[in-house]
Amino acid sequence: MAHFETIVIGGGPAGMMATIASSFYGQKTLLIEKNRKLGKKLAGTGGGRCNVTNNGNLDDLIAGIPGNGRFLYSVFSQFDNHDIINFFTENGVALKVEDHGRVFPKSDKSRTIIEALEKKIQELGGQVLTQTEIVSVKKVEDHFLLKSAEQTWTCDKLIVTTGGKSYPSTGSTGFGHDIARHFKHTITPLEAAESPLLTDFPHKALQGISLDDICLSYDKHHITHDLLFTHFGLSGPAALRLSSFVQGGETLSLDFLPHLTQKELANFLQQEREKSLKNALKLLLPERVADFLSQDFPEKVKQLTEQELDKIISLIKELPIPVTGKMSLAKSFVTKGGVDLKEINPKTLESKLISGLHFAGEVMDINAHTGGFNITSALCTGWVAGSPHY
Repeated sequence: MAHFETIVIGGGPAGMMATIASSFYGQKTLLIEKNRKLGKKLAGTGGGRCNVTNNGNLDDLIAGIPGNGRFLYSVFSQFDNHDIINFFTENGVALKVEDHGRVFPKSDKSRTIIEALEKKIQELGGQVLTQTEIVSVKKVEDHFLLKSAEQTWTCDKLIVTTGGKSYPSTGSTGFGHDIARHFKHTITPLEAAESPLLTDFPHKALQGISLDDICLSYDKHHITHDLLFTHFGLSGPAALRLSSFVQGGETLSLDFLPHLTQKELANFLQQEREKSLKNALKLLLPERVADFLSQDFPEKVKQLTEQELDKIISLIKELPIPVTGKMSLAKSFVTKGGVDLKEINPKTLESKLISGLHFAGEVMDINAHTGGFNITSALCTGWVAGSPHY
């Protein structure tokens, strides 16, 4: 029966970074992952390009983590997004910053990020076991006893980084919550956050169009970001962020041109009055959007009545989109809910109930926006959970 000082269960970004920190501080460390490869969910993030962090300041970071982000103040005081950037740069990964502060590897391949983490674990002497599923975890006196179908291990410190319940095809089945429950931890209700939205909307004409920096609103929530029209409804950061505030049954308002006021838009159309409406709109919007918006109007701008002019402007500035529901947890990007933070020490991420038990990443009740914030939370909590705190 092999003994390790630290065992980490779950080889996503939090687990890999916890293994790196633990090995860096000289702990004999083992990372156990049930998939064939580490970082399966990470491989699909950022459209497969891996949006590894966000380069904003501390306030931006906390704002990007609407689900209990404040809990992470002490984590970020130990290891933050700038430490992530330095970590990858020092380990030979060239990075670049795109819009909204999103940081990607220059290679545009998530493999680059996963390989850098794997290489660092190896370099520091951490051990990795893949295709190994833990079936039970117990605490016996002062150490933990872990079993798979074939093997048994013991460790002094156990770090659970198994993720939430979104995207179960990547291995996020909620097993970490079962471990936490075994140790009498509370799991807050799990639901999909950052979900694509199902809409009842004649969007066949718009399917596959992506728009930059539109404004999607519901009630007092106004999100200015990118949007993607899909065969089922809406995706992209604007829809994903707004999904936290809707259930289905609401009507959203879409402003295609948030940087122009209604008056400026009216003036623009007056200037282009000799053109066809479609060609005038094409100067401001993608061709298929211009086609879609102009389909029920007279051909030329100058033929529009005042009422029709008001109507086209309101379609551009406040297109109503009824939401019928959200994608299920299985198709969502992020899980809202997890191990209750009241039972976790914010400085060390150690359980307040069981000494030696630590949590990091999405298994905890923390959820963030897409755009590098979830991975930032995972990598930073991983580092802190893996580091010794004397």
